[in-house]
Amino acid sequence: MLYRRFGRTELRMPVFSCGGMRYQQSWNDKDKFTDESQRNLEACIRRSLELGINHIETARGYGTSEEQLGHILPKLPRQEMIVQTKVGPSKDPKEFLKTFEKSMSLLKLDYVDLFSLHGINNEERLQWSLREGGCLEAALELKRQGRVRHVGFSTHAGLPVIMDAVKDGRFEYVNLHWYYVFQANWPAIEEATRRDMGVFIISPSDKGGKLYAPSKKLVEFTAPFSPIEFNDAWCLARPQIHTLSIGAARPTDFDEHVKALKHLVPGADTRALLAPVEARMRAEMERVLGRDWCESWHVGLPEWSKAPGQVNVYEILRLRNFAKAFDMLEYGKMRYNLLGKGDHWFPGNQADKLAGLDFAAALAGSPHQAAVPSALAEAHALLKAEDVKRLGSH
Repeated sequence: MLYRRFGRTELRMPVFSCGGMRYQQSWNDKDKFTDESQRNLEACIRRSLELGINHIETARGYGTSEEQLGHILPKLPRQEMIVQTKVGPSKDPKEFLKTFEKSMSLLKLDYVDLFSLHGINNEERLQWSLREGGCLEAALELKRQGRVRHVGFSTHAGLPVIMDAVKDGRFEYVNLHWYYVFQANWPAIEEATRRDMGVFIISPSDKGGKLYAPSKKLVEFTAPFSPIEFNDAWCLARPQIHTLSIGAARPTDFDEHVKALKHLVPGADTRALLAPVEARMRAEMERVLGRDWCESWHVGLPEWSKAPGQVNVYEILRLRNFAKAFDMLEYGKMRYNLLGKGDHWFPGNQADKLAGLDFAAALAGSPHQAAVPSALAEAHALLKAEDVKRLGSH
């Protein structure tokens, strides 16, 4: 395993983390879990530690995950592990602290190494966190008490909210989305780096493209790497990125990820190694979508909350781009059909909410003002499927 300094926490962080979102039995934390489910979870943890992945990450919002981990973590060498859990901010910090105590009782640990305010996804949750007497102050008091070692936050927010949280200066690390198919958060990563914060990438293989079930075309274009291997190496080729989450559902789920390690050894020019694949993928996107579109499709788009019908224009066009260029239809459908149902975790509506609305003024800053409405309609026709329910809070 390779390790990187996790910002000013000074933790020696493995470049892969064992995320606890998918090996638990149920998203309902009141459900009873079976012996078979527990054996699988424990096998995942033991396989993770065998590989040197000693960062075990979970959350109060992950159903039975914390309780199931509480049956194995206290039996393992505590000083050799980095344990992280997350609790969502609330209007009342007393509720936030009550939820933290519930997490600790389930984990059966005296302290956690990393504690995140989970889901600072909009202005309201940002203010619940940062205001005087808010949840961040409560978390920092837990740090002073020794209940948590380091305090950070996780986010699915747009860039302005993430930047405000990073610039607050009190957080030591951030969990956020960034990977080959979604690069919009890079300015926040740069700002976090300037502040010597740890940077943890959320869900690079699921929300990063459903790479565990890739399209045939994506497999062809990332060759000689697998899509997972390419994306992992592409992310970790940047020293600003410290760790990627592996949301393992079974012990074998680690195997494809660790193949990327050989491309990251000291002295390797990983970016040069990946450059031919990047060039080939960029050329294919331009062939399918047009160079002018590829260079500026994202310019001047309204933020979802200010768009007519609160349509999440940026996200819909991004999903359309990859669906058309690399046949990533299943990924696009998975994400698109959460719009309108994802609450603050995945905000905004589908493109059909534009019906009958005047969209011209909202696109005044777009160089593709005439093309965007038809592109949104095409995306809806391409990606609309049976409504899906979002899993948990990640």
